[in-house]
Amino acid sequence: MNVHPTAILDPSAKIHSSCKIGPYCTVGPQVELGEDCELISHVVMAGPSRIGARNRFFPFASVGLGPQDLSYQGEATRLEMGNDNVVREFATLNRGTLKGGGLTRIGSHILIMAYAHIAHDCVIGDYALLANAATLGGHVIVEEWAVVGALCPVHQFVRIGAHAYIGGGTTITRDVLPFSKTAAERGTHAYGLNALGLERRGFTRERIRKIHHAYKLLLASKLNTSQALEKLKSEPDRGEDVETLIRFIESSKRGVIK
Repeated sequence: MNVHPTAILDPSAKIHSSCKIGPYCTVGPQVELGEDCELISHVVMAGPSRIGARNRFFPFASVGLGPQDLSYQGEATRLEMGNDNVVREFATLNRGTLKGGGLTRIGSHILIMAYAHIAHDCVIGDYALLANAATLGGHVIVEEWAVVGALCPVHQFVRIGAHAYIGGGTTITRDVLPFSKTAAERGTHAYGLNALGLERRGFTRERIRKIHHAYKLLLASKLNTSQALEKLKSEPDRGEDVETLIRFIESSKRGVIK
């Protein structure tokens, strides 16, 4: 077995000889690691947990520790994981609770990105994807091939259907339909000029006046973006700041927030 000398392995842990255990990793009692797993560094694992083959854990991942549930009193609940999964930095995967069946089950071929959280008694289907800081409450079911976007909190006992896609920043409090695309409304607007910030950076009143005029045309007039740009281009002495604004808008590939 390839084990860094700073790693701490409990004698009762069952670790396949093909595994790689990096610096400062801790593998506790009643952990089973299948063949060709890799713990890159600073990974913490606790049991009872059974991990399949060819799983890769990035630094500071926390796997199989006790659930964040006030009813938990140290019972020997479990976490089980299949094969060929990737668990990125600072992800947390908790064991189950007795009241929830005692098992958190994670399938195979799953990408769990940085800071994602899988709470107690969750079930994650094969080929699912949890993006950065996706947060699953307890007892959540994520079916196969579903995608939970970045910064999405998912309420306890919710089910996310197979092949569903949840856009980033969406709060999920009810079941998500299979095959659906679900996202929160994007009600983001530009509300004018960051005048105070510009003053603090040494912009003169004249520079700020010219930028403010450009923003009035872009945001407060009845002109659309193209019309506002043409109006600005037609004005003499608009200044380099307004030129920068025009170039930014014209080079935008996704459009600008107004």
